[in-house]
Amino acid sequence: MSVMLQAFYWDCPAKEKQEHTWWNFVAEHVPDLAKAGFDALWLPPISKAASNRSMGYDPYDYFDLGDFDQKGGVKTWFGNRAELEALIQKARANGIGCYADMIINHNSGGDEEETNPLDGQKRWTKFHPKSGRFPRDWNCFHPSRYEAVLEGELYAGFPHLCHRNPLVYASIMEYAQMIIEELGFAGFRFDFVKGYGAWMVGTIAKYRYVQDGKEFSPFVVGEYWEDGESIAQWLDHVNSFSDNQVAAFDFPLRYKLKDVCDTLKYDLRNLTDNGAIVTNRPMRAVTFVDNHDMGSTASTNNNSNPANDDNTIVNDKMLAYSYILVHEGYPCVFWYDYYNNNLARAGTPNGIDALIAAHQRHAGGDSAILHADPDLYIMQRAGYRDDTVQKSGLIYVLNNLGDKWSGTSVKTKWKKQKFVPVAWDGHDTATPTERITDAHGNSEFPAPPRGYAVYAPA
Repeated sequence: MSVMLQAFYWDCPAKEKQEHTWWNFVAEHVPDLAKAGFDALWLPPISKAASNRSMGYDPYDYFDLGDFDQKGGVKTWFGNRAELEALIQKARANGIGCYADMIINHNSGGDEEETNPLDGQKRWTKFHPKSGRFPRDWNCFHPSRYEAVLEGELYAGFPHLCHRNPLVYASIMEYAQMIIEELGFAGFRFDFVKGYGAWMVGTIAKYRYVQDGKEFSPFVVGEYWEDGESIAQWLDHVNSFSDNQVAAFDFPLRYKLKDVCDTLKYDLRNLTDNGAIVTNRPMRAVTFVDNHDMGSTASTNNNSNPANDDNTIVNDKMLAYSYILVHEGYPCVFWYDYYNNNLARAGTPNGIDALIAAHQRHAGGDSAILHADPDLYIMQRAGYRDDTVQKSGLIYVLNNLGDKWSGTSVKTKWKKQKFVPVAWDGHDTATPTERITDAHGNSEFPAPPRGYAVYAPA
């Protein structure tokens, strides 16, 4: 795996002055993103929501991709189907796949209120979508005749789809097929997966799609915003339904990294325990630093996002990016950080672009922690080579001290080997010096104050 970009943030069409043209705007960036080393774009929800100025997490008409005049206009907040297809095609031509954001837990924007005869409650569950596909009534939601007891958790009080209803099941499967087989997406990101049965995600993951005349297995990742044990249990459950194994976002690691960045004198030895998904299931972990639900880019102005607390990373965010881009897992970079916070820093050794280059060329093979104390963490990637991929390995140093460079002698796997710094940043951006290991593989590897350094064999 390479590096994913979350290609949106909350209210991005308005904030970037790209209302109803976001697909075109992202397409303009594709060549540069490919050059930087991204292999995938996670796109925002593609379907018409309860408003045509919605981020899409309140879906109304799954099969209206911006071509029917309903809910305030024709286009979605991001554009129409032709523009979406053009973006996907351009991305694929540049070696980048696109992942679709799947919101199959709940709906919003119902056209009529009706009484559910099973519990006597009134809800907005009559849907008459202008696409003509997937009309719905109370029996498509919980409680229904197919499943009276809610499977999962409610989301923001919206009507909760009952996937056991054959109409709902068939329509969601048709939607998934359209995304992969007609639009050309490479995978799915499932929103709020603790809100419905893992069997539904597993079923969509294992379906035998056909893309470009060949059988195709999509990449699939779920958002299970919980502790590590709960996520691990969900991964076991969902993957029991599918031979196409599903990944999960590594929330436990993300909160550790927030502490590294924002908590004074945080003990770096906490990075060595087994709480993160990437520690025990590196092939199933999507690692990340921030996303659209976190902090200053999240908003409650648009009725589809319930996030209220500001938990974005505030200080020294490059420490977190350095960690995810050299360790195992599938790292995901946030558009707002890359562009709006100017952390790409193209052409320098001090930004995300340099870390992506280090990831591509050097971050392969098993990880081994060579040293960990409250203020210093040093890790080795052993390197990897097969018929198509060669990665040299690396030494990564994370320094928590705010006032001085810090390092210590560690024993690496390389004897009499020169190492050069390939990426670094901190409160001092002076270039780290080259290092040479002795006959036993030992050398000292320093990093800047409140910073990191990545060294690669020369």
